[in-house]
Amino acid sequence: MPEKRDYYEVLGVGRNATDEEIKKAYRRLAKQHHPDLNQGDKAAEAKFKEASEAYSVLSDPDRKARYDQFGHAGLEGGAGGFDGAGMGIDLDDIFGSFFGGAFGGGGRRRTGPARGANLKYRMGLDFLEAAFGLEKDISITKEDLCDACHGTGSRDGSAPKKCTTCNGAGQVSQRQQTMFGTVMTNRPCTACGGQGTVVTDPCPSCSGRGRLPKKKTIRVRVPAGVDDGQHIVLQNEGEPGVRGGGYGDLYVEFHVRPHPVFKREGFTSYCEVPVTFVQAALGAEIDVPTIDGPSKYRIKEGTQTGESFTLRGKGIPRGDRNGYRGDHVFTVAVEVPKHLDAKQKELLRSFEALCGDKNYERRKSFFDKLKDAFR
Repeated sequence: MPEKRDYYEVLGVGRNATDEEIKKAYRRLAKQHHPDLNQGDKAAEAKFKEASEAYSVLSDPDRKARYDQFGHAGLEGGAGGFDGAGMGIDLDDIFGSFFGGAFGGGGRRRTGPARGANLKYRMGLDFLEAAFGLEKDISITKEDLCDACHGTGSRDGSAPKKCTTCNGAGQVSQRQQTMFGTVMTNRPCTACGGQGTVVTDPCPSCSGRGRLPKKKTIRVRVPAGVDDGQHIVLQNEGEPGVRGGGYGDLYVEFHVRPHPVFKREGFTSYCEVPVTFVQAALGAEIDVPTIDGPSKYRIKEGTQTGESFTLRGKGIPRGDRNGYRGDHVFTVAVEVPKHLDAKQKELLRSFEALCGDKNYERRKSFFDKLKDAFR
């Protein structure tokens, strides 16, 4: 037989390694070489068995002390194979995290109180509803405690009794003889379905489940200034927990419908305002739409299309800061008149004849640049 390798060398740790470092090294090697992940690979199987043997010694304080002092000779003929039960190792703990319970345990089951599931509701809002906030009723259907048995599942409302098969643990231990030795595994208790309790006289309303689907109407206060995709949390409006655990929460996510006039970025609102050629040329007082309604604003003489102006404090309110509001920015779009009659055209031609470079600064600048480019 080939000479056994040093157990510390097998696990790739130093002789001063802590218990946690030894366990971590074994987890890594076990995951890498486990037979279920390397089917038909004899070399991987041998490495897995070698790592398991090393861990069986180094994780046991007494055997580790003998090995550190006398080497393999101090183990009375060797480790004698991998005996998970003999050294008190729970393979569910070792492998459950990365094999999903490959050794039959499926991880340790929780038998104490567990909080209920969180729920999600998508609420549609108009643009102005989101801007100013409101109170709105929503209806949801969710699992809730049975009124007849008050969630106990028993006909008379009494608490479920402890399962005598698993003594309330929700799982039972089994020893299995495998190619690696005797393995201790934990499995859900079949008598109680892994709950740790049993209902001997089930409630007829909920068939012993302790809960039923119920429709509930909830009034939601939508804060001012919410935006598309944001959400609020309504505590304890989710589903009830199990084994005495509390309720989960309800997440209300907002979907804001587009507005035909306004847009927003954060708390700043935007819109585009069309003005006539004459209003832009001479300046004028115009009505600017805001989320509060029309607001008077005087645009300056010679306003160009695409120019933007800001109305301070006329934007989106911010619900978490009392009195704060963003700004409202509007952009001017100069509309060129269409469908002119003969007289209108004649007047415009006369007007054009009276205009010079000083009246069209952007045009003059453009052609000056063009001339410079071709010199």
